[in-house]
Amino acid sequence: MAGLWDALWCFLFPPRCPACGAYSETRGGWCPDCLPRTLTPRLLPLGAGERRFIDSAWALGRYHETLRGLILPLKYRGRRDRLPYIQTFLAAARAKLPEPLTTPGVVVPVPLHRDKEAKRGFNQSELIFRDWFTAQGWHWQRALARVRPTRPQHGLDAAARAENLKGAFALAENAQIQGLPVLLVDDIFTTGATALACARELKKAGAPRVDVLTLASDRL
Repeated sequence: MAGLWDALWCFLFPPRCPACGAYSETRGGWCPDCLPRTLTPRLLPLGAGERRFIDSAWALGRYHETLRGLILPLKYRGRRDRLPYIQTFLAAARAKLPEPLTTPGVVVPVPLHRDKEAKRGFNQSELIFRDWFTAQGWHWQRALARVRPTRPQHGLDAAARAENLKGAFALAENAQIQGLPVLLVDDIFTTGATALACARELKKAGAPRVDVLTLASDRL
């Protein structure tokens, strides 16, 4: 039944490449030129303060390109029809992942405050990454909690973002990361304030190494 519905949906609303708009054969498909052009895994530069708690940070593509048009509708308007394109993107990224992102271990999403998650209905980092990582044998763990609500980070400068996140994160009650390296995942890496605040808590809790992976970043 699901296959019939997908076929009907594709007939009524032909799938298109999210980058150039060319027709695609399948829902969530990219054209052959746009996918490799968008998929640009890279190591992000870190400042001295960040390197105290973050061992490495990686992004799979640039934010202010095609990925922005996939992340924002999902994140703020609940557009789950963006997910198939992200899933295709991640499937292609698997062969290009560098160490230490290829050895299964503990992966932790950046948390939302419980009120925001209840209102939104999901944590976008989980929607983006959970199935992909668990299929590769990683242990998904909600090891962090956002213990107080914060202002939206969008539109704040680096100093305001850092101030906004002070005391916002804590180790979750059932977290088990003592002595285990952790991969922290989020949708976007902008100033790095969120990743840094989370990594600080993970290191305080005994994680010997914290690496960060985001879907997109414009940091050069």
